[in-house]
Amino acid sequence: MKPTQVDAYLRRLGVQHPAWPTVEVLRELHLRHLQTVPFENLSVHLGEEIVLEEERLLEKVVGARRGGFCYELNGAFGALLAALGFDVTLLAGRVYGAEERLGIPYDHLALRVRTVDGGEWLADVGFGAHSHYPLAFGARGEQEDPGGTFRIVEAGPDAAGVRGGDGAVTKGGKGEGDAADLDVVMGGRSQYRLEVRPRVLGDFAAGAWWHSTSPASHFTQSLVCSRVTEDGGRITLSGRVLKTTAADGAREERELETDEEVLEVYRERFGVELDRVPTVRDPYRHG
Repeated sequence: MKPTQVDAYLRRLGVQHPAWPTVEVLRELHLRHLQTVPFENLSVHLGEEIVLEEERLLEKVVGARRGGFCYELNGAFGALLAALGFDVTLLAGRVYGAEERLGIPYDHLALRVRTVDGGEWLADVGFGAHSHYPLAFGARGEQEDPGGTFRIVEAGPDAAGVRGGDGAVTKGGKGEGDAADLDVVMGGRSQYRLEVRPRVLGDFAAGAWWHSTSPASHFTQSLVCSRVTEDGGRITLSGRVLKTTAADGAREERELETDEEVLEVYRERFGVELDRVPTVRDPYRHG
């Protein structure tokens, strides 16, 4: 990542170039990312190709001032953190769905980040409504955050009776030297399961392709553009429905009637410039 790209990324986030990769810097960058770079799946419905290469992600997030979903947001954020001197590891996750069923392999991308002042942190700016600040990776108790109460716990066996690790995968327990997968829990409900072994960006290509093309993916079934607001709430545009949630949980919802209103909200509330209103594409129809 070139120094000019780092400077442009930081300008988008509205922060100064940090002197050291400390935990306080990580916390500031994490929150500012959530406030300025929206979680969105517009590319899926605008027919835009999603390419998991650092240069392409920076072109989109920094150059085009767009957002993206987990692979893009955490991929780009991880590149920025590494360029600033943080020790960054990409981790693969599987998201919990209905009835606690786990999603596909490489369902989610999150970051394990080490800072110069000690500690390891779970950074995730690509999961929609989640923690506003990084979570202490090694802590196993409750962690209070403006986004809710979180825990990171050792995961039990999956539906096949398998418990993942960073060495050999064993049934019914951990093998010698293994480290179990971790469940990230929010408000008592499991959000996703993380493997602890390091991954590279290209490993997630199949997951990104599935989520952007499969009729079974929730990303192909609906439109979303969402970010954390400066007061700690959240604003979301789902198709033509604008939802605003205050920090105290109060919610407002209204439907936008015209294309001009929709484009204005994308521009004024999310910083996203579009020349046409995206509509949900039929995932069964290609091209």
